[in-house]
Amino acid sequence: MPHPYINRAFYEAILHFEESEQAQETFYRVMNAQVERGGRISTVRGQILRAYAMLFCDDVDAAPGQSATPEDVEATADRLYVGEPALDPKHWYRMQHHFPVIDEDNYDRFAALVIADLSAGPLHEAALNGEDMLLVGEMNPLIMSSEERRRQKIRRVRSCELDLGGSAV
Repeated sequence: MPHPYINRAFYEAILHFEESEQAQETFYRVMNAQVERGGRISTVRGQILRAYAMLFCDDVDAAPGQSATPEDVEATADRLYVGEPALDPKHWYRMQHHFPVIDEDNYDRFAALVIADLSAGPLHEAALNGEDMLLVGEMNPLIMSSEERRRQKIRRVRSCELDLGGSAV
């Protein structure tokens, strides 16, 4: 069952967050919405941060059900590539979406962008059409040489791996 809040409109609101008050309102309304899953009431923000930790925080030892912290998101953001590992705006997810700094103020927005993209954005569509997918590389790609980046172990993240579930409360 698709998540009732994580849809294309939410994805677009995140993309236009910096330039539109309406986008900011949509982002905060969705992130603060209460949802229930398995008898437990949470917020969309909580579900997104738990999903992000589950998918991307293997190397920071996130326990099952634990939410990603600002440090977790910042440490993993540089490992996300679209299509192939490369540190350029076309392939490096963080640069492609103009997140030069990930900190306490925007880590949840970056995590929401990734999860919404996998659920309802271009990454979701690309995965369905067999095109470029989100790749997760090894830790610290910024200090790797280009040869090391080409040889690094990577894994593909398919949108179908993501099941936030939940229903609106």
